[in-house]
Amino acid sequence: MKDTIHRIAGILSQGQEGAVQRAIQSSFLVSADMAHALHPNYSDKHDADHAPLFQKGIVIKHNQNQRYATNVITATLFREVAQKRGIPTQEFTIRNDMLCGSTIGPILASGIGCRTLDVGAPQLSMHSIREMCGTKDIEYSYEHFKAFFQDFTALDTNTDFDSLSPPDIQGTMVDTPCGHLH
Repeated sequence: MKDTIHRIAGILSQGQEGAVQRAIQSSFLVSADMAHALHPNYSDKHDADHAPLFQKGIVIKHNQNQRYATNVITATLFREVAQKRGIPTQEFTIRNDMLCGSTIGPILASGIGCRTLDVGAPQLSMHSIREMCGTKDIEYSYEHFKAFFQDFTALDTNTDFDSLSPPDIQGTMVDTPCGHLH
């Protein structure tokens, strides 16, 4: 992917020095996958405050072990786009005592160096023959991605992160203390 960015930026800038670096610095990678919805038979596998539900919007995925590439800045930009358009979003973080899958987001973010975020529509039975998700979540995802492409540049240019109110996220995403003496 980095080679592709180099080739495209080089061609579009007609070889102007620093064009590739400027392109990467102003880029934003949305790693769009799916997210594990709260399964009614396994609700104990989710943190009660971070359990994605059907028909409630696209899920911004966080992980303290960097299994997802989302950080506070990328989540804020993505959330702000949705808020300005009235599109619902949800937040997800895996319970601290559970294992977590990953996406291509962290791999691309570390290889390219651009701002990255992991998101997905909530679904049940991921990787099975009976995967399912909410129809509204498909619409919410489409509307959010479209809005993101339309609004991102202006929002990125004009957002003062220090002046934003904290997001209305239930629960906490703070690591549970391990109890070891350090």
